[in-house]
Amino acid sequence: MNALWTSAEAAAATSGRNSRDWSAQGVSIDSRSLARGDLFVAIKGIKSDGHDFVADALGKGAAAAAVSRALKRIPADAPLLLVADTQKALEDLGRAARARSQATVIGVTGSVGKTGTKEALRHALERQGPTVASLGSLNNHWGVPLSLARMPRDAKYGVFEMGMNHAGEIDALTQLVRPDVALITTVEPAHLGFFPSVEAIADAKAEIFNGMGGRGAAVLNRDNPYYDRLAARAAAAGIARIVSFGAHEESSVRLVDCELHGCASSVTVSALGEVFDYSVALPGRHWVMNSLAVLAAVQAAGGDVVAAAAAMATLEPMAGRGRRFKIQVPGGEAVLIDESYNASPASMRAAIAVLAAMKPQNGGRRIAVLGDMLELGADAARLHAELAQALDAAGVDLVFASGPEMRALYDALPARRRGGHAENAAETATMTAARLKPGDVVMVKGSHGSRMHEVAARLAAAKPAVAAKE
Repeated sequence: MNALWTSAEAAAATSGRNSRDWSAQGVSIDSRSLARGDLFVAIKGIKSDGHDFVADALGKGAAAAAVSRALKRIPADAPLLLVADTQKALEDLGRAARARSQATVIGVTGSVGKTGTKEALRHALERQGPTVASLGSLNNHWGVPLSLARMPRDAKYGVFEMGMNHAGEIDALTQLVRPDVALITTVEPAHLGFFPSVEAIADAKAEIFNGMGGRGAAVLNRDNPYYDRLAARAAAAGIARIVSFGAHEESSVRLVDCELHGCASSVTVSALGEVFDYSVALPGRHWVMNSLAVLAAVQAAGGDVVAAAAAMATLEPMAGRGRRFKIQVPGGEAVLIDESYNASPASMRAAIAVLAAMKPQNGGRRIAVLGDMLELGADAARLHAELAQALDAAGVDLVFASGPEMRALYDALPARRRGGHAENAAETATMTAARLKPGDVVMVKGSHGSRMHEVAARLAAAKPAVAAKE
């Protein structure tokens, strides 16, 4: 059977009613990115209602549209799947896709490194069999069921990311995913504004075990201070097998040694009773740790660990997560490291460490352009100011701070390191662009809401801008 969904299957999954027969090759909830042959599910969001775009979706070649009410401007013979609630229908499709699949399913969560680790897992496993993974950061109450609903019938492995900023969110998602392997990358003070403590964040991450039905394996960071807490939660959920990773001597996948370079890392690891070497094509100790998590998850899933390690040599950076560009500045070129997708204290330190490993050319400088880290609650000022120590240790020459929260860091910097502070991304971009010189290496990072992607885009817009190899 070539179709991802037939009209009969979709109706059975959702308790819906079809206007006529159809078959779909994919599923979409966004008419802008819809591909011909997709089933369009008209989700009602906070700012828009997908029902308003059904005509557009059908005009672009949607195989059918799942709707919960009658629509105007739709042909009488339009292929429609009428359901009581489109959000629930999307979840029902995801649940049905999971139920019919024979794939080994890996759920990924954690305070930092979720998307990068998920992509690295996809990269490793797709060389071992048909693999599906969440696209981008589709990790919420829309993204997870959508990703599941898109799972091909013949998938051997499925890798699904689950995110949260409140207790209970992962519990709802894991009941859909029902992972065979649950990977928690790490627990850090991210989203602390919504939790009373980091321990509470660990407990929220541990909700991923609730969907496992006491089977499968938990993959945990042995170096993280909350390892024992997470392991106890896994045991309480009936999960007997834990595969750990890290430098800790008791790790199942143990880091023996690593050499960190400006654009890659060399790693020696002990796993499955063997010691072997591999390369990680992306720089930074955090990527070494991500790669260990990948090997541990592949081991837990019954895959080829050595082949997964070899695949780490061909990883490519994702947009907003370390991608590098040569940018034009007055008198020559500089290098931009775009880390603008998101930020937390832990990921900020990781990005600063990568900047430290870079070697500016021709008298250039290491420059950090940092935006607010959001959702940190009462500890926000302290957590921002504490980055000054990491910047000093990294030998960063100049810091441009963006947003009200980053004022705490700016005030904690010595005068020689203060490039400037601005209240918003637009002002920060202008301020930074005016100060760049040939040979500089400039890293841009901040929480998504700080809009630091606009700063990176502004700096990269100076032509020519091409991907930098080092």
